[in-house]
This record gives sequence, C-alpha cells and structure tokens, in this order.
Amino acid sequence: MSDTSSLVGQDTLSADNVERSLGMPGTFALWLGANVVVTTILTGMLLVPSLTFSHAMLLVLIGSSVGIIPLVLIGLMGQQTGMTTMVLARGTFGRLGAMFPAWVNLFALVAWSWIQALLAGMSLDYAVSSLTGYSNVALFTVLCEVLVVMIALRGHLGIEKAEKLAAVLMLALSGVVVFALARNYDLPTITEMDATGALGAGVAFDIIIATAFSWIPLAADYNRHCRSGKTAVIGTWVGYVTATLVAMGLGATVSALSVSIGFPQTYDPTQLLSSFGFGLPAALVIFFSVLTTNVMCVYSATLSYMSVRTRTPFWKPALIIGVVSVLGSLIPGILDQFQTFLLIIGSVFIPAFSLMIVDYFLVGRERYSPQRLMAEASQLPAINPRALGCYLVGAVLAYYWNWVSPLAFGASLPVFVLTGALYYAVCQLHSRQQKVTA
Repeated sequence: MSDTSSLVGQDTLSADNVERSLGMPGTFALWLGANVVVTTILTGMLLVPSLTFSHAMLLVLIGSSVGIIPLVLIGLMGQQTGMTTMVLARGTFGRLGAMFPAWVNLFALVAWSWIQALLAGMSLDYAVSSLTGYSNVALFTVLCEVLVVMIALRGHLGIEKAEKLAAVLMLALSGVVVFALARNYDLPTITEMDATGALGAGVAFDIIIATAFSWIPLAADYNRHCRSGKTAVIGTWVGYVTATLVAMGLGATVSALSVSIGFPQTYDPTQLLSSFGFGLPAALVIFFSVLTTNVMCVYSATLSYMSVRTRTPFWKPALIIGVVSVLGSLIPGILDQFQTFLLIIGSVFIPAFSLMIVDYFLVGRERYSPQRLMAEASQLPAINPRALGCYLVGAVLAYYWNWVSPLAFGASLPVFVLTGALYYAVCQLHSRQQKVTA
C-alpha cells in the first residue's frame, strides 16, 4: 500500500467498498451540518420583509418539508444500491447520456464552492480581526479552502466525523446568537412588521423548494453509506428540515431587525451583534457551517468527475477542485448572483432528478443493480431517447416559467411533477407498443 493511501480516503464508485457507517444520529448530523449554512441564512433574508415573518416561516416549514422529498428518494436509491448519484444516472440516461448531468453537477458544485470559500474567508477574517486587528480576506479564504481540501481528501469517513462535530458547534453557537439578539433587541416586534411585497409568496416558496432541490445531486453520494433505508429517510428528512428552519429563521430574523433599526440589509448577523460583543460567535457559526458545506461540495464534485473518468484515483480531482475553488472565490461580485444561481440550478436539475426517481421507483428498478451500472456499464445503451426527450421538455418549461413568463407560485414543483408524469406516460406507451409488436 502506498504512502498516499494512509493520508487520503480510498473512496471508490463501487458498491463493494461502501461502508455502512451512518446511523440515525450521523445521518441527522450530516444533513443538519450541511444546511445550517450562511447561504441558507441568506435565503431566509430574501423572504423578510417582502413577507411577514410568520408567513415566511410557514412557507419555510412547508417548502422544506415538501422540497426535501426528492432528495430523500434519491438518497434512498443510493442506500439500496450502494451507488453514487451520477452512477445511478446511467440507469436513466444511458452510459453517455449520464455524462451530461455529471459534468453539470461538477461545474455547479465548483460554483457553490466558490461562494462557500469566499464566505468562509470573510467570516474567519472577521473573527481574527475582532481578536487581533489583522484583516486579510484573500489569505483567510485560501486557508479555509486548504482545510476543506484536507478534510475532503480523507473521504466520507472524515467528512462524517467533521459534520458531527460541526453540527454540535453550530447549534450551540446559533443558540448564542439568538440569545444575543433576544437580549439586545425587541424580537417580538419583527412579527408585527408589515410585508413590502417585493418578493411574492409564490416566488419565495419556489426559492425554498429550489434550495432543497439544489442538494439532490449529493444525496446518494452520502446516503449510500446509511445502515438502513429507514435511517436514510428519517435522518435526512429531520436533519434537513431542522437545519432549514434554524438557518432561514435566523436569516429572516436578522433581516427584519436590520430593517427595523435602520441597518442596511445584509446576510451577516455580525453587523448586528458586534456592538454587543457577540460578533465573534456569529462569525464562527458562519465559518463552521460554510466549511462543512464546502467539504461536501468538493467531495461530491470529485465523485461526479470519477463517474466520467472512472480510472481516476480519488485524491487527484479532489485536490484540483479545491485549488479551483480558491481561484473562483476571488471573482468580484460573485455573491450578487446567488439568487439567480439557485434558479439556474433548479432549471437544470429538477427535470433530471424527476426522471431518475420515476424511472427507479415506477418503471424499471431492475436496471439499477451495481453489476449493470458498473461492471456491465459498457453494455448499457449510450442514450435513453425517452429520458432525453422528456428532460428537454422539462428544461424548456423550467426556463420559460422562470424567466419568460414566471408563474405566480413558482416553477420548481410544476416542472418536477410534469416532467416525471410525462416520462411515466411515455414509458407506459412504449411498453404497450412493445407488447403489441411482440
């Protein structure tokens, strides 16, 4: 065994090497740690004061509870087969067709990593400058991403340990932040604020759904290590919904308080808390949350690359993607494109994963065996024309309803349901035609 093997994880795409290392607490902590993150806080800030605080939180509860269902189902596919998300895509789209979502997922996760790396660097810079007076965002961004790569290189076992620790720290620090807000501001007044209506309830609900959907590509990558289907379903659902309520609730609270006391609206709760000596805990919440999420992005981007270049050892793309994440995080104005980025991700991935879920659970689960997807992958059809055609219809609908003629209630759920229903109908028709001609 090489020296490198003792320093990095030996994760592969094979189901034979899957370690059932995630119990219920670990699965809960994984998805909690992944989503108590500043980008989810930022999403919560988009909701208030466009909506009243109570209305916003009701939408968060309903939207996250519903939006997480596709992620849970993809994660269950991973748990049952031992396959990563993009290997499972071969069963739906074909051996060559699956390369498209794999490459898109790779680039999307790299873009996520850019945003996360910058936010981690900014929060660490605040923490250090508040203690020492030294400030250097670029340096701290690089240091954060180096730590991310070191954790990601340890593979899923290293990530699981980091997520458990981070989940505990983030809940504790979030409690400190909420305590500071309650002690120094009149929190009940935020429930009395009138809505400005700048962001409609439909669009807000769609953004919440799109936030959940944006995690779908990572679901099977981690949940394939769950010990049981029950663990994969309950641990993921409860962990994600809890995290979303905490993070978006904090974002909505900070946004409302910012407006009520005349602060400029910002994602950063440290601006509200620093004058009371609580800026450091807020900065640490952001740092740990972004760090753990970024680790998951780098890891899954690596697996996406490996699904296309199957002979590549795990550590090489993980290292390269980490370096690219640092460079991208320095792109000026990248945070300004966050909301648009969420909608683009939804347009690309919602129809794709709708097809995968319908194909696996309703059409042909027998085609998703590890043997067929891995050892016999060369015998898979190059492209599934029915899946490709339905995907294009779904993608066009997503584009049209997001940018050309936006729906009042958002596009994510309609696109997901209609794409899946269309694919199921096409498959049923094809099956009947085959029986007639046989």
